[in-house]
Amino acid sequence: MNEWLTAFLLTEAVEVPIYGLALKEWPLTIRLALAFVPSLLTHPLVWWFVGQSTPRGYWWAVAGAELFAVLAEAAVLRILRVRAAVLWSILANTSSLGVGMLFYRLWPNA
Repeated sequence: MNEWLTAFLLTEAVEVPIYGLALKEWPLTIRLALAFVPSLLTHPLVWWFVGQSTPRGYWWAVAGAELFAVLAEAAVLRILRVRAAVLWSILANTSSLGVGMLFYRLWPNA
């Protein structure tokens, strides 16, 4: 659980500012709240279900999990009427994946 919480907080720290920019049409207080929603909905599923479901190995699991996250979060952004929702989702998810991989490379026991 502690490892998941660390990964979740790191994901939110990276993705919330990106989604905050994507939601620029919304008032600031609502934008800040809504910026948490996409990864809040997908991160637990990615961590516990999608990431565990492939017999092909770790990198296939990562690819499948990230594809799911990008598509699901883009759908949430479309519901919130964000233009270029897929691009925003790709930016947020590749950013958090990169930061997460760097974090765990630098601090493997975190």
